Amino acid sequence: MRKRDWNGRWRDGRCDRAGAVSGARARGLVLFLFALAVGSLVVSAAASAGAGAAYPPTGRFAEVDDVRLHFMETGRADGPPVLVLHGATGNLHEPRAALEDALSDVRAIWLDRPGLGWSARPSGRWSPEREAALIAAFLAAIDAEGAVVMGHSWGAAITLRLAMDHPEAASGLVLIAPASRAWVGEAALYNRATHWPLIGTLVTRLIVPTIGRARLEAGARSAFAPEPMPEDYVKDTRLPLILRASAWKANAADMANVNTHLAAQEERYGEIVQPTVILAGPRDTVVFTDRHAGPTAQTLPNAELVLIDGAGHNPHHHHQDRIIQALDQVLSAIAAAP
Repeated sequence: MRKRDWNGRWRDGRCDRAGAVSGARARGLVLFLFALAVGSLVVSAAASAGAGAAYPPTGRFAEVDDVRLHFMETGRADGPPVLVLHGATGNLHEPRAALEDALSDVRAIWLDRPGLGWSARPSGRWSPEREAALIAAFLAAIDAEGAVVMGHSWGAAITLRLAMDHPEAASGLVLIAPASRAWVGEAALYNRATHWPLIGTLVTRLIVPTIGRARLEAGARSAFAPEPMPEDYVKDTRLPLILRASAWKANAADMANVNTHLAAQEERYGEIVQPTVILAGPRDTVVFTDRHAGPTAQTLPNAELVLIDGAGHNPHHHHQDRIIQALDQVLSAIAAAP
């Protein structure tokens, strides 16, 4: 059977049927993509709500320059202030789980770095420079200016920036497995893709919530190598908080530009005159000690490098005594300064 189309042209009924099938497939594809988008949002919301409900804020909040920062204080309120900065993907509980008991004689301040844990991050392009300025304001706001600052991994990079840009905020430094030089390899694809149009939404709203949790333990275990990961590490450090979209995006922004960030500050390390102890494991496979901790120790005028045999990227979990020795050494140097 033949009939005219809307343009008055003759066409065969078989074409009508083919067009109908094609149209049905197109509509089906649209419905599938719509369902996938809705489903990803539901999965993401459930994952975020689940992580938030399982690991609610445990400390206090401070409003600093219109930014809400989450922190805890432990130890002696009248002790010397020691600010502890966690590394990438973590939150304040990562170092706290390892060092809270060891730091019982000081005023230990555990901060969720901006954008991670339960701390907010201002809008706009973020950088170690902006983060250091905010942390300096935070220390002043809680009457802890002049603290010894202890930073792990990427937290050590922020510690170095704080010491350079705001020397009044940090009287001494303890750097643990620091990421400090502009060579940490290329950023992982998922960190770069997190901020790509459309694909980034897929990463943060679907891929991370669905498969990210299964990868947390494996990733953490590899960071500890060659040492064992402590039992219940993922739970005790509240690591699943990184699976929330906002925290994942903040961390990915840091890591996607890590080499650029470090290149912008490594030439200034000679300006850091505060007493510093750098601790690292020669077998660290996350941040190579001979490319980061070693050269940094040689550049800082008042730094000492302490190598911990057998340690990987997280020596603070197995060598608390070495961390405390380093802190005592820095505190003694501060006390002896004219």
